[in-house]
Amino acid sequence: MAETTVLALGGNALIREDQRGTLDEQYTNALAMAHSVRSLIRKGWNVVIVHGNGPQIGNLAIQHEGSSDLVPALPLFTLSAMTQGQLGSLICLALNEVCKREIQGAVSVVTHVEIDAADPALLHPTKPIGPFFSRSEAADLEAGKGWIMAEDSGRGYRRVVPSPRPMAPIEAAAISALVDLGYIVVAGGGGGIPVARSPDGAYRGVDAVIDKDYVAERIADSVDAEALVMVTGVNSVRLDFGTPRARPVSEMTASQARRHLADGQFPPGSMGPKVEAAIEFVESTGRISAITTPELVYATLDEPGGVIAGPRGTRIVPDPEPASA
Repeated sequence: MAETTVLALGGNALIREDQRGTLDEQYTNALAMAHSVRSLIRKGWNVVIVHGNGPQIGNLAIQHEGSSDLVPALPLFTLSAMTQGQLGSLICLALNEVCKREIQGAVSVVTHVEIDAADPALLHPTKPIGPFFSRSEAADLEAGKGWIMAEDSGRGYRRVVPSPRPMAPIEAAAISALVDLGYIVVAGGGGGIPVARSPDGAYRGVDAVIDKDYVAERIADSVDAEALVMVTGVNSVRLDFGTPRARPVSEMTASQARRHLADGQFPPGSMGPKVEAAIEFVESTGRISAITTPELVYATLDEPGGVIAGPRGTRIVPDPEPASA
């Protein structure tokens, strides 16, 4: 039976830093991702794609609030559902164009993700969404719209919203069934639609945006994936990033990665969630995770010393078994 890899694709991979986010720009970026998926398909992998939606959901919120005098603005969890449909369609179209008859098909599953209604993260917004603003623009938005704005990686100010930890994807069984049938599955888009159980046992939407990396780990676990890959804009993880001592890391054990995380090497607003989700997957399954660009996904999954020569991304692997007495 083919092994499964889960690719966690950042929302910024579809709208890059120097782009406005037009449909043509996003589709061109999705085509690049589809070529990477095709290389995995040709090597016998099943693929599940989890994508981010930070830029897209923030842009959609601005569009809704800007037209609220004409039509009612919708809550954040509904915008999450809308961007799942939007980006799921975009990614599936790109996959069908690139892979054609090499695949059974591509299916996008609108995914709900259960969270804990008492998660303290709901009271402390940290997740950046939407475009960047200047300091003065951010102050005007805080005063005029009541948004909470925060500086993001030295690039400007963005709106931040609550980002609770995911518990489980509600559609996990459906995702697994589609994978078993040979489909490429797009699921957990934008971290999924956050829902919590009400006292009557029903699910209710929660105004928040879950980090897609943590949801990707939950989905990878639920589909018994062999690998979890965080697809990002840099070839590999770097230690001492932004300093003259910066250096790439080709491989580290889960324990080494956790020590680097504790030392502050991977900030919460950038590489932190990717590394933490990767560690959790490796520790819970004993399998591998990787962090790299779309172009280097297959090379990074290939065993060191394998058939592929050239650059690779970062692999996070299980700790070695202790030597027997």
